[in-house]
Amino acid sequence: MFHALRDLRRSGRRFLLVGTVIALIAMLSTVLVGLTEGLVKDGTSGLRELPLDHLAMQDGSDAVFSRSTLGARDLEDWSGIEGVEVSPLGVSFANAASVGNGPNVDIALFGVPPDSFLVEREEGREALSGRPGIVLASETKDEGVEVGDRFRFAGSDRPLPVLGFTFAGSYGHVPVGYVDIGEWREITYGSRGTDRFSAVAMRLPDGADTAPVERRTGTELLTKDQAFDGSPGYSAEMSTMSLIRFFLLLISALVVGAFFTVLIVERRAQIGLLRAMGATGGYVMRDGIGQMAVIQLAATVLGCGAGLLVILALDGGPVPVSLSLGGTAVAALLLIVAGLLGTLVSLRRVSRIEPATALSGAEA
Repeated sequence: MFHALRDLRRSGRRFLLVGTVIALIAMLSTVLVGLTEGLVKDGTSGLRELPLDHLAMQDGSDAVFSRSTLGARDLEDWSGIEGVEVSPLGVSFANAASVGNGPNVDIALFGVPPDSFLVEREEGREALSGRPGIVLASETKDEGVEVGDRFRFAGSDRPLPVLGFTFAGSYGHVPVGYVDIGEWREITYGSRGTDRFSAVAMRLPDGADTAPVERRTGTELLTKDQAFDGSPGYSAEMSTMSLIRFFLLLISALVVGAFFTVLIVERRAQIGLLRAMGATGGYVMRDGIGQMAVIQLAATVLGCGAGLLVILALDGGPVPVSLSLGGTAVAALLLIVAGLLGTLVSLRRVSRIEPATALSGAEA
């Protein structure tokens, strides 16, 4: 590393360009991590916050609530498992049309019974078991919605007042609103007389044998994380972000590899001299790898730091971002590994440099 560090000190400008490019790539990668986490939070936080660990949905629904319809018999079958807690859960999307001068809002409507284990706070139980109304996510207050505002939903002629606000999150990038399961059925199906709902929410004991119930009811058991795939656009968004990050890693490897190749050509005489003085090919390779590792590490740390500042500046604004130190650390590590792999690909030129040829100035 002696020659590598001396070269860095004496020829800093030569390494400034590649360091800047790596830092910019690291910054963009960090911002993409924040955007990915923000999209996950904005698309699934309403479901993520529910105190459940599994969902039973109609087989073939692909975790999409609108494709799943279950009934009271399915709920009874699932409740037969020893130690399980179950609750019907209705999920649909609706436009809440204001009755008055308030704003119209799009709502992810969650229908639950007031005594469900999904409703953990006593205030929520009282609100849902009292006069008909809706409890909205606190995000809707930013749109000008106030307690007492009334909204009419398609399928129901009776306006529902806003009973209060809670941290309900969002689902499918729209705020969540909670209503009693009976109100949800009237809004969704136009009748309270039905026993239909979207899924059976449950807290399942470890080791429970659910296969017989799945076969008997024609349902599929999903973990909470698996149910995220049913959020509108979730899978496509995650695939797009993953593809962009992959190309960033590829670009990083190509940039570092190309720079290292040019550096070897420029240092051909110096490398030849080292070889003539007895330095082995392994020594020269370690010297070059160490030099690029220092540049890669310093530039990546600076770029990730700048990316975190961008995320903090955007947080709370219209762009869905979320700070994730763990995700940022993983992205930084992958960038460093990609850069070192690009360096390794270029090392074959070092092994081809002969002392006499390099010192004479001829092509290696």
